[in-house]
Amino acid sequence: MTSPATIRRRHHARGFWIIGYTFAVTMAFAGAPVPLFVIYQEREGFGTVAATIVFAAYAFGVIASLFLAGHLSDRFGRLRMIAPAVLLNVLAGLIFLTSTDLGMLIVARVLSGLGVGMLTATATAHMTELHGTARPAMGRPAGHTSAMARPAGRAPATGRPAGRAETMSTAANIGGIGAGMLVAGMLADVTPAPLHTPYLVLLFAMLGGLLLVPLVPETVSGVDGPWHYRPQRVVVPPESRAAYAGALVAGFVGFSMFGVFSGLSGAFLAGQLHITSHAVAGAVAFAAFGASVTAQTVTGGWSTRAQQTAGVMLLAAGLVLLVGAMQAVAFPVFVVGGTVTGAGAGVLFKASVGTVVAIAAGRSQAEALAGLFVASYLGMSVPVILLGVLMQVIPIPIAVLVFGAVMLALLAGASVLPRTRWAQQHE
Repeated sequence: MTSPATIRRRHHARGFWIIGYTFAVTMAFAGAPVPLFVIYQEREGFGTVAATIVFAAYAFGVIASLFLAGHLSDRFGRLRMIAPAVLLNVLAGLIFLTSTDLGMLIVARVLSGLGVGMLTATATAHMTELHGTARPAMGRPAGHTSAMARPAGRAPATGRPAGRAETMSTAANIGGIGAGMLVAGMLADVTPAPLHTPYLVLLFAMLGGLLLVPLVPETVSGVDGPWHYRPQRVVVPPESRAAYAGALVAGFVGFSMFGVFSGLSGAFLAGQLHITSHAVAGAVAFAAFGASVTAQTVTGGWSTRAQQTAGVMLLAAGLVLLVGAMQAVAFPVFVVGGTVTGAGAGVLFKASVGTVVAIAAGRSQAEALAGLFVASYLGMSVPVILLGVLMQVIPIPIAVLVFGAVMLALLAGASVLPRTRWAQQHE
């Protein structure tokens, strides 16, 4: 006879995979519009600046959601936040299906970002808790949760690496975005309705996840007593501001590379290399995001210092390759540069999270991480818009050269910020 404890573990194990699937397909939907921007530009006459604003609107939605709703599942429960988060992306999908108006596309991207911010914070925590119950022999995952999936409203525990929960949340989050770009690009090439089929496929995938979510055990019973809503705060550790500033700059630079590479690579492939295949554009973006997931997993056991060094070196090398590829109009170099850049950005952000966790006191970790996420998602949006504007007034190769020089300077600044007493004591 199966014991109640065994049945409970099985239910939590099943729930872990259901939440992982729902998380992944929702993130895939968030990435799906990226390789389709070129089609919108061709059919609707959008300029590069308009396309970059549509892309960047997603990041602003994520930032708002992380601060306004990312921490609410600690109070109301995981399942109560996951369903509306996915439904926001379903609503965004319906807008994409019914309108190609620039204003509506921006609204859809903001809605998608709002949902993703809620889902990232909630699903990551939920997967960790479900895994801890399903695999009690391994213990509740206690290490750093995924650097790029960690909810802004939750402080990480300390201890050993989180194992499967960390790997799967990273794959669902960042890998899901890359997979969405790949799937959307492939479907756009082989179907007669490239601006409808990718969204329909992923809408059905998200709805399938929603139907399965009620089967998942709740891991938070809620908090009794009076409650007053307040947004997630940002707290800067006063005793280690230089190290904290370095982490913020590193996060900004790393995410800016994700933003620029995914937001503008399609236009570069079509305009400079005359590669019009949307599948190729999606595959190139997928390579960068996939490299980020792989690099974070491989370096998971490294020290924060080693991760920072490796991330800076990889990101700098990738930047040089990307700038060189755009000057020489060399597709293979562009792909390699994007892959190396993705790996470097992933490792550097993981190191930034480790730095912030270490320098912040236990009760202020969530607030300190919130500041890191603000800087990072601003990096995913602001540089993309500025580069899009710059490309309208000077030749693309020169614009990219200027961008690369600025990013390298910021990267150098993040590496050589004055040492604090905390940094000297924790090397």
